Amino acid sequence: MSDTKQAVPMPKGRPPKGARVPMKMDKTTMKRLLGYLKPFRGQLAVVVICTLLTTGASVMSNLFLQTLVNDYVLPLVGDPSIGFGGLLKALCVMAGLFLLGAVSALINARIMANVSQGVLKTIRDEMFTHMQSLPISYFDTHPYGDIMSFYTNDADAMQQMLSQSIPTILNSGVTIITVFFSMLHLSVWLTLIVIAFLGVMMLITSGISKKSGSYFMKQQFSTADVNGYIEEMINGQKVVKIFCHEEQSKEQFDKKNAELCENTYRANANANILMPLNNALGYVLYVILAVVGGVMAINNVTNVACFAVNTMTLGAIVAFLQLSRSFINPIGQLSQQVNLIAMAVAGAKRIFTLIDEKPETDDGYVTLVNAKRNEKGELVETTERTHLWAWKHPHTADGSVTYTELKGNVVLDDVDFGYVPEKTVLHNISIYAEPGQKIAFVGATGAGKTTITNLINRFYDIADGKIRYDGININKIKKADLRHSLGVVLQDVNLFTGTVMDNLRYGKPDATDEECIAAAKLANADSFIRMLPQGYNTVLKGDGSGLSQGQRQLISIARAAVADPPVMILDEATSSIDTHTEAVVQAGMDALMKGRTVFVIAHRLSTVKNSDVIMVLDQGRIIERGSHEKLIAEKGQYYKLYTGAFELE
Repeated sequence: MSDTKQAVPMPKGRPPKGARVPMKMDKTTMKRLLGYLKPFRGQLAVVVICTLLTTGASVMSNLFLQTLVNDYVLPLVGDPSIGFGGLLKALCVMAGLFLLGAVSALINARIMANVSQGVLKTIRDEMFTHMQSLPISYFDTHPYGDIMSFYTNDADAMQQMLSQSIPTILNSGVTIITVFFSMLHLSVWLTLIVIAFLGVMMLITSGISKKSGSYFMKQQFSTADVNGYIEEMINGQKVVKIFCHEEQSKEQFDKKNAELCENTYRANANANILMPLNNALGYVLYVILAVVGGVMAINNVTNVACFAVNTMTLGAIVAFLQLSRSFINPIGQLSQQVNLIAMAVAGAKRIFTLIDEKPETDDGYVTLVNAKRNEKGELVETTERTHLWAWKHPHTADGSVTYTELKGNVVLDDVDFGYVPEKTVLHNISIYAEPGQKIAFVGATGAGKTTITNLINRFYDIADGKIRYDGININKIKKADLRHSLGVVLQDVNLFTGTVMDNLRYGKPDATDEECIAAAKLANADSFIRMLPQGYNTVLKGDGSGLSQGQRQLISIARAAVADPPVMILDEATSSIDTHTEAVVQAGMDALMKGRTVFVIAHRLSTVKNSDVIMVLDQGRIIERGSHEKLIAEKGQYYKLYTGAFELE
């Protein structure tokens, strides 16, 4: 692009560098994220049932230990003649309970994998669909790597929460509740000890969880920053090497990577403490319960349970100790999942920021249609490709429709524009392009040449003045139809992964092979395309990296020719082509431009000599206009540029 764009701001939601991010769970974001689970309510119901079965099987097996020890193991110790039949049956019951829990857990995991991927697919589809509706200004002001991070890093964080954290929280929550009442069923006194110890555990772990959660959230933004920088360096690798900027690039990357490393290290270092710490505290509790329970049993202390008052037995102690482990472990799991959820919510908040970006508005109602003339010479709409286009005007008052032939008459009337309201970059621009005319813009970089063509495309809306297309205010034309009527060949060529033929059809998917080949011949691209390994079926990858810059530009020109638009915009289209190839391409472009209104931006003034009108721009103003001969005769700025007395910057 030949004009200066606004600076890229810090992406929304990014915390200042070095700032501490408080770990506050955004309830609105969480509620919105969980809303994506609604279509999977049936599967989630099965997950809940499986969770109840898994937890129930675990708790029942723990409680069964009391019966196993008291009714089967201890009697065998006192009287071996009893036999092992009863014990084997009891062990089979326990094996059945474990099997039920294992099968339920397996079903649970498979369903949650399906649900999590389904939710992510929905979110990615919504992101990409919404991204297509965003204005060009969004992509001008956001690093591409940061946008890519929405689809990778942030989406992965949400996937981890959906597939791991939610099932863990559900399972842990059910386990804690069922185990708590099971412990009360065995001993109220020992349960009170567990509750008191749990308060101490929560006090110790809550501070660590908050600290690690804060760093997990900062990690999301640091990762996006690193991704953005890597993407920028990959795109600019040639420039980096040309200017021997490798060391400075590495230093800058090291700083960003060090920040990411620091945030990730602190997040995981704190998070990884939780499980060992909770395990250690759990063993301390285990010892305390064993000692207290043993003392109660030896001294025949009255044991109060929910539905009975009895003495503490060895079986009850064994069962309670096992239940205490089942109670403490989920507490540790929950404390770990809080960090993952905080990271997922941070990622979801970034994604929802993209989804909530205001889409490109389009209040147009005039559409572009194929037309033909009937016996009376009137324009009528047709589905055939007639190469005659018309603007279709619906009239709401009486429901009638009128048609205006698309001729390519483009008028800019006293237009002002600024990328930001406080800075106007175009001043009082007036242009009158008659159908079939070739209008050229020349001037230094930043003079406003590309900006004018962006306004004709309605990539941006003007601040003041009018732009009319065949007498119609372009604000009344639907943007898709307006852009369909314009063929654009940019200085920076973008080719897409696919065959050469696929790239030629990009602007007209229903184009035949013959039409594409004819367009390639028109642009003088046919000869080199046929020399490729598979000719027109050669697959291009990496933006056509296997082709020369000139060849890529020729394909771009041929692509515009296939679309066959009534108006063409050539933004320094031959700047990357050598002088010899330029002469060949220029002949093809002249054939392509015949009968069309054409806007040309060029630094090489030799390419605009045959223009009907040449506009000389300087700092957003038109300072000279006229034909080549007229401007040379005036001996003004254009004359200085053409004769070399003053060079374009």
